Amino acid sequence: MPPDASATPEFLHSTCPHDCPSTCALEVERLAAGRVGKVRGAKDNPYTAGVICAKVARYAERVHHPERLTTPLRRKGEKGAGGSNTGDAFEAISWEAALDAVAEAFLKAEQRLGAETVWPYFYAGTMGHVQRDGIERLRHVKRYARQWSTICTALPEAGWLAGVGLKAGVDAREIEHSDLVVVWGGNPVSTQVNVMTHIAKARKARGAKLAVVDPYRTGTAAQADLHLMVKPGTDGALAAAVIHLLLRQGAADRDYLAKYTDWNGEIEAHFADTTPAWAEAITGVPAAEIEAFARLYGATKRSYIRVGYGFARARNGAANLHAVSCLPAVTGAWQVEGGGALWGNGAIYRLDKTLIEGLDRLDPSVRAFDQSRFGPVLTGDPKDLQGGPPVTAILVQNTNPAAVCPETKRCLAGLARADLFACVHEQFMTETAALADIVLPATTFLEHDDYYTASGHTFLQAAKAVIAPLPECRSNHEVICALAKRLGARHPGFEMTAWELVEATFAASGHPPAETVWQDRWLDCAAPFEQAHFLDGFPQPGGRFRFHADWAKAGRDHAGMPALPGHWTRWDQADAARPFRLVAAPARSYLNTTFTETPGSQKREGRPEIMIHPQTCAKLGVEAGGRVRVGNDLGSLVIHARPFDGVQPGVVVVESIWPNGAFEEGLGINALVSAEAGQPRGGAVFHDTAVWIEAL
Repeated sequence: MPPDASATPEFLHSTCPHDCPSTCALEVERLAAGRVGKVRGAKDNPYTAGVICAKVARYAERVHHPERLTTPLRRKGEKGAGGSNTGDAFEAISWEAALDAVAEAFLKAEQRLGAETVWPYFYAGTMGHVQRDGIERLRHVKRYARQWSTICTALPEAGWLAGVGLKAGVDAREIEHSDLVVVWGGNPVSTQVNVMTHIAKARKARGAKLAVVDPYRTGTAAQADLHLMVKPGTDGALAAAVIHLLLRQGAADRDYLAKYTDWNGEIEAHFADTTPAWAEAITGVPAAEIEAFARLYGATKRSYIRVGYGFARARNGAANLHAVSCLPAVTGAWQVEGGGALWGNGAIYRLDKTLIEGLDRLDPSVRAFDQSRFGPVLTGDPKDLQGGPPVTAILVQNTNPAAVCPETKRCLAGLARADLFACVHEQFMTETAALADIVLPATTFLEHDDYYTASGHTFLQAAKAVIAPLPECRSNHEVICALAKRLGARHPGFEMTAWELVEATFAASGHPPAETVWQDRWLDCAAPFEQAHFLDGFPQPGGRFRFHADWAKAGRDHAGMPALPGHWTRWDQADAARPFRLVAAPARSYLNTTFTETPGSQKREGRPEIMIHPQTCAKLGVEAGGRVRVGNDLGSLVIHARPFDGVQPGVVVVESIWPNGAFEEGLGINALVSAEAGQPRGGAVFHDTAVWIEAL
């Protein structure tokens, strides 16, 4: 819906669309029909509580950025040219000509090799369901190659479901009633600031303690009462040692285990040897620190674990997350207010997305590609192609795989293929767009309608456009519908506006009318206490939490996965040739590659740097700011060193995702990350990389 053209400054409500669990409720100052000013958190939303991250607070510098794309572009130069200077590589064309060119290329590809040669590719540049997921409707109606969306949630979700059975947990608002908050494998200071708001409330009102488990001293860990600095990929060993100590200390809730879990003698015997000394040898965390944490956790019934994503982004990540999810089941913390755990709340919203995604036209027999293996797919890896034709046409929305996906070299090589037609619908000339044949200018969330859910809280939000779109920019929904018409794709969803899809989806899902939700600003979908704490049983066989994981149920690639929680050694282990373990963690001022174009974020981040323990720097002969080459079998890159004592000596950290072009040789950190899929059902292993380092 177009916004009111009034020029009187006013604050209108909206929702942050970015790839973050918080999905903050916003208040946006509209200065004119096409211009915004301040962006702030909604104070009356009990989760957002008036607090948002600095990068979104500065959103005016992004939506009004002078380098926003403002006209459709057609390639006139060779692939690889472009960047921010589009004059040499592209020429401006009309929307009609651009859409006609895309449709013609897709139809020719389909006629030559079949529909599965076309691969619509997307992810979470916007988390609005209409604008993000409408590309699926085009895919299903046209029978284009499907996408297995693994890059963010496949690994942690498999681990959480193995124990709990449902993507749901204890409402994050209960943190303020906790006496101990454990942030495991996340850094909310940088990536989910609202969690810190609720932790601060608990610390002030109750004297709550904060414990953090993370491979380096993040902004969150720096505020903690206890920081367990584990080696990457060893979280399962730490969790198993804590369970060993809880049993030894008599802190296990035997009645709860008998009533609500599958606990038995075999499981108890499994933990007999997972001692603190055993875990210290694996994790690098001193046994005394493990014992101190176990005493604190075991003595604190109101203990809340905020389970993050980071530690699950490893080959053994699903198994590690399952192990961590077992802790509140041992102590029975699920039973009390402020106790239990949360990974995500995606299952609570009960949405029927048939119209949006075209689920009535979904054919499971159409081959699906693992999105995390973008490079191998585009370079024709036989395993990925599954005996079918190569991908010769792609449509990219909401993501920047040239920088975001593993194995950057293969991603760039695939995009540069002369026989690949690529259309990229984007807000800026990203490194993916610079390799496209057609580039289409996209709206931001402030310029279109949508609705939003969150994994970090319980509010369903509907949002209308705050300002008029930048001239020539069109929404994802508009582009998908325009292409569908040219491609002969028929479905009711293509005939509806974005807001009509919101209205129809809410109605089909049994929610109040979209207009009501919009006027009320949000709808709280929180489950009752007993359900959220699984006091009516877990959604597992017999209603019991499962220590014994059924990995075959989680995914077909389950061979070799451990049935019981502990340390699983399937990872990229350091060796003499590659003695360091690399963590590619999120930078505070970037969100994937979003905000890498804004002056405020660029100023804060400075330049790409690798954090190396001072002892390691001394051995390598590296000084602060010195250039080093970091590499493995996939390639190497040059980066500046930052001595940092907040890591173990064998661990190095690069906060990213910086564009490839920010690095000296044009290759970013994901050039070193393998596209090997995590078990049991895929997933990118961004924090599971062994590397060598040499001083330059």
